[in-house]
Formats: sequence, structure tokens, C-alpha cells
Amino acid sequence: MFTGIVQGTAQVVSIEKKENFQTHVIALSETMREGLAIGASVAHNGCCLTVTHIDGEHISFDLMQATLCLTNLGELNEGDQVNIERAAKFGDEIGGHSMSGHISAVAKIVEIIDTPNNRTIWFELPEEWLKYVLAKGYIGLDGCSLTIGEVKDLRFSVHLIPETMQRTLFGQRQVGDAINVEFDPQTQAIVDTVERVLASRT
Repeated sequence: MFTGIVQGTAQVVSIEKKENFQTHVIALSETMREGLAIGASVAHNGCCLTVTHIDGEHISFDLMQATLCLTNLGELNEGDQVNIERAAKFGDEIGGHSMSGHISAVAKIVEIIDTPNNRTIWFELPEEWLKYVLAKGYIGLDGCSLTIGEVKDLRFSVHLIPETMQRTLFGQRQVGDAINVEFDPQTQAIVDTVERVLASRT
């Protein structure tokens, strides 16, 4: 489980490509790798991956073809950065909202509006996913727990404070970038339940 509070970013130092499979090696700071062991879960841009090898600051993760196709991790190149969050521990403060690290969709950034003290980013999603996007609801974007601002047609916005832009990749993101999306599981459960009930009455 993750909280959606990204702890920082890490650089992808190497990518070993095989058939329908990749191994990504990232450089983790001493603070972020404290107590890290093989088999531990670490979220990369919100996607839960398992540690497969540790060599000092270089930490390896294996990615299956489904992960590469369904998330923005398949677009990474050596030298790119990823948002990082270690798995939550019992007793940790939940500053965001409960997240599984399972990515449901990829959204595209379609507009960025900068003001002196914050940044508003508009995203576009395929229509099939918009039923889970509700104004003032929670959403996970590249591993960040964020509150949805407005929803218009196939688009929705979030508002980012300077701390979020400094700590995560959202300070560097540009129009056209692909962003991993994890929907709030409670919202999904409610929407899917209502749909099933209504369908059974027709």
C-alpha cells in the first residue's frame, strides 16, 4: 500500500531490454533506500514495482510487458527521472489517500497554467474512465495523491502548490506528457455498484 505522498525523484541509470521484459536500475539516495531489501515494493510514477537486486545505490526492478504497455514507464529512457514512494508501514501517517500502486489508465497533459504561487494542469482521459473522475475527489497521478479541481467534458484539472512541484516531476512536466492514473478505489466501488444496480433494474 502507498499513501500518494511522493518522497522525491530518482534517476533511471540503466535499462536492460529483453523480449517483452525490461530491467530498470535507478539510483536511490541513502535516505530513500534505508532498510530496503530484495522483494520490497517501491512505486515508480505510482506503479508498484518489486526490488530484484541491490548494488549500493543502484536498485533493480523488473517490468513485464503489460506494465510497459499500460503505464508511462515504457516510455522511459536512461537519464530520465521517476517519482518515488516507498511502501507505507503500519503506523505511518496517511497524508494522502490509500493507493495500491496499480495503474488503471494513462492521461495526457493538455494545458498548463502557471501563476505566481501554484500551477494548474489539465489532463485528458478516454471517455470510459471519466465516470471515476469527480470534482473534489481524490486521484493518483504519477503516484501523487491529488484533489481533482474541475471536470469538463473529457478533461479534468488539479492545482499544485510549490512543494509538490519541487518534490515531484510535476514541476518539469509539459503539454503532451503521459501521466499514470490510479483512481480512488472507493469512488470506483461506488460507481461500479450503482451501475450494476441500475443495470439489474432494466
